[in-house]
Amino acid sequence: MLIFLTAGESHGKGVFAFLQGIPANLKVDKDFINNELRRRQRGYGRGGRQKIEKDKVEFLAGVREGKTLPGPILMAVWNKDFENWKDIMSPFCKVPNDKRVTRPRPGHADLVGALKYNQKDIRNILERASARETAGRVLGGSICKLFLKEV
Repeated sequence: MLIFLTAGESHGKGVFAFLQGIPANLKVDKDFINNELRRRQRGYGRGGRQKIEKDKVEFLAGVREGKTLPGPILMAVWNKDFENWKDIMSPFCKVPNDKRVTRPRPGHADLVGALKYNQKDIRNILERASARETAGRVLGGSICKLFLKEV
C-alpha cells in the first residue's frame, strides 16, 4: 500500500512530501526530480514568485547512496522567501491584526475553507490552497514515476 502526504505552507519554511510503501533499492534520480520541479514552475499563470524560487529537492529521510531504503521517504523543497514571512508564519508568535487576511479572494478556496474549518484568519486556508503546494505533489509523483519505469 502506498501512502502519500504533503505538508507545509506556501510562505512557510518549505513544502514537504512523505511517501511510504515504495520498495527498497529503487534508484532515485535527483536530476529527474529537479527537472519535474522545473516543469511545474513553467506552467501557465505562474506568478512573480517563480523568479524568486528555484525549486530543488532535498531528501530528509529514506534515500541513501542514491537508492530508497525500506522505510518512508521524506522530501523537502525549501522556500527561499521564508525570511520575509517568518513573523507572519511563525508557529508560535502572535500575528498582529493588521497582518491577518479577513477578506476572501473571489474564485479561490478562501471563503469555503474559512467556513468549513472555522478560521477567522483566511491565511490559514490560502497557505495550503496555493499553487506552491503542488511542489509537494510533484515530489511524490516523481518518485512514483521512477518506480513505474522499473516495473
